Amino acid sequence: MDTRALLTDALSRGHGVLRRCLSELTDEELGYRPAPNANPIEWLGWHIARVEDRHVSDLLGTDQIWTAGGWAERFDMPADPDDVGTRHTNEQRDAVHVPDVAALREYLDAVATRTDEYMAALDDVALDRVLDEPQYTPLPTVGVRLVSLVHHVAHHAGQADYLRGLARGEPAGT
Repeated sequence: MDTRALLTDALSRGHGVLRRCLSELTDEELGYRPAPNANPIEWLGWHIARVEDRHVSDLLGTDQIWTAGGWAERFDMPADPDDVGTRHTNEQRDAVHVPDVAALREYLDAVATRTDEYMAALDDVALDRVLDEPQYTPLPTVGVRLVSLVHHVAHHAGQADYLRGLARGEPAGT
């Protein structure tokens, strides 16, 4: 298995966990949180998609699906391309409400499809391209950025799946 195939497979597994988590989810479960400061499933799903949308858009040098595809309007949220949820305060997190599970799934699917198309065109030379991001030492490569994305998706998808289990009184992954 080559590097691109490995990254694609790993990312698709995280997407799969999140898709399964969102399947048959009620609106009440979408907003479930076990404690006042906990991130609800709707925020986690939105955040996963927003971070992926931003990273892949940056790598492609294109506009984000969030803004170009009208998703900000559909979610009744600002079309701020920099707001992906990172370091959200409780108030900012509480302001994120997806219209419904179907809308969240559609946005996630649009982002994941574009990511899959991008990754299908990568080769080892493209993965080794150094990014012009002087805030990091050493400078990251496209491959490093994609490893970070795989980790991010898996991390938060697991959190969402765990919350779904708590909301339903079931073990995660069932």
